[in-house]
Amino acid sequence: MKRTMSTPRKQPLRMVLTLMACLVFCSANIAAAAPYTVEVVGAGSNMVNVVQATPMGETSRAYSLQQAIDANLSLIPFIAVIGPSGIPGGAEVPSASGEGADFKRFAMANAHMLITSNWLDSSQVELRCFEVTEGRFMFGSRYSVGGGEEGLYDVADEFCAEFLKAVIGRGDFFSSMLAFVKSDGVNKMDIWCVQPNGRRLSRLTNMRGEAISPAWSPDGRRVVFTHIDKRSHGLGIYDVVSKSVQRIKFAGNTVIGPTFLPDGRVAVSLTDGRNPSIFRLGHGMQKESKLDDSSAIDVSPSLDASGLLMAFTSNRLGNPHVFLKDFRNGMVRRISQSGTYNTDPSISPDGTLVAFARREGGGHRIFVQDLVTGQERQLTFGPGSDEEPCFAPDSYFIAFMSTRNGQKEIYITTRNGGQARRLPTGSGDASFPAWGPAAR
Repeated sequence: MKRTMSTPRKQPLRMVLTLMACLVFCSANIAAAAPYTVEVVGAGSNMVNVVQATPMGETSRAYSLQQAIDANLSLIPFIAVIGPSGIPGGAEVPSASGEGADFKRFAMANAHMLITSNWLDSSQVELRCFEVTEGRFMFGSRYSVGGGEEGLYDVADEFCAEFLKAVIGRGDFFSSMLAFVKSDGVNKMDIWCVQPNGRRLSRLTNMRGEAISPAWSPDGRRVVFTHIDKRSHGLGIYDVVSKSVQRIKFAGNTVIGPTFLPDGRVAVSLTDGRNPSIFRLGHGMQKESKLDDSSAIDVSPSLDASGLLMAFTSNRLGNPHVFLKDFRNGMVRRISQSGTYNTDPSISPDGTLVAFARREGGGHRIFVQDLVTGQERQLTFGPGSDEEPCFAPDSYFIAFMSTRNGQKEIYITTRNGGQARRLPTGSGDASFPAWGPAAR
């Protein structure tokens, strides 16, 4: 059983994060105190430096848990992990509760946050997080640790989720799933899925031909994708519960970039006459209506969580650009204002940003258009080519495909940019990341 401190939610667009923590811990081993405010600069290119103190009540599992927490936090683009060797005098503290700790030593190493651990026995551990500058307690919990490595990884995921909730207001990152495409020989591509830290890597499809462009249903039960074999294009639907795949063929033999609507229906680009158009499919995957009536090539629909805004790619003005349709008034406007080749739009679930890829020189870069301020920002700068951005359910993290290391790999950044971190996906090329809801 775990008892958890409550932490506040953050204003998502601010670079300076005000972290409110109420010092009322439910465990009898931790005394209550008055609320306080801590300011931490922790978004964009600014870094939050984190260090773990030497474990207290040490068991044989203590350092393995620390390694799992460090590995998790190292995936976050705005977090830098400081090892104990970087702390003057070492990382020992007299008490995991912070009492008597010399926080100045950690501040000298430019640490912003300190994590302490106290093992009550081999299956129970208390973890606390402190702001270093003033030595103030931020949050803490008692965890029951299951057997084996999986038990340690589960606690590391849960603690790091609480850490992110304290910093950015959402802790979904470590419980969410990403679908992606992995190549397996010539003309053979399948859908896989993985947690952002590389856990629970599994293959979802094993079909002849190429399965590409996956997208999750809002409830996390289905993955829809395009499937191409030697004879036709089709719409593939993978059911997470039954582990079965359904393939649907449409007249016109073109199926491009399917995605789920908030109500569980599907938007997909299908051939209707000369050029592909974006259609809404019913729950039985039959054509219902066009989502935008245009004679141009319209592909790659992406909808916000409300279903009222749709970003998509169109050549209606000549070159491919990213457009936004507001279903409340039917208005369509171009939102990629620069360049001559803009594709792969992904609208944030909260409807405030659209990420997309722009071709520049010999490669592509990821940009975001702020729908609130109208400002555009470049998020990635190479080398190689960066394409196929996809927002996480928290509207904060962004996954994308990059060739910066010579092969196709998936990286993670934030809506504010910062150093991108590679997602562990195993061997082989990985592309078309699709962020889904928390694992269930």
